[in-house]
Amino acid sequence: MEHLKIKGQVFLKQIGITAWGIIDAKGTEYRPNFMPEQLKTEGANVVVTAKKINEEFSIHIWGEPIEILAFHTLNPL
Repeated sequence: MEHLKIKGQVFLKQIGITAWGIIDAKGTEYRPNFMPEQLKTEGANVVVTAKKINEEFSIHIWGEPIEILAFHTLNPL
C-alpha cells in the first residue's frame, strides 16, 4: 500500500466524543487510528508518513482513517 506524506496541523474534533486529527492545507481531515502522545497538542504543525487503512466499523463519521508510521513536529512560524 502506498505511503502518504501529510503536512498539516493537529486538531481535536469534538462531536459527541473527542478524537485527534490532522488537517492539511487543502482542508483534508485525517483521523489516525492511534495518535502518538507526542502529537497531542492542538495547533501543532506536523509532518507524518502514514498509510490509509480500511475500517469495517467506526464510531467516527469524519476524516480519512490512517495509520501513522513516522512523524515529526515543525517549529511554529
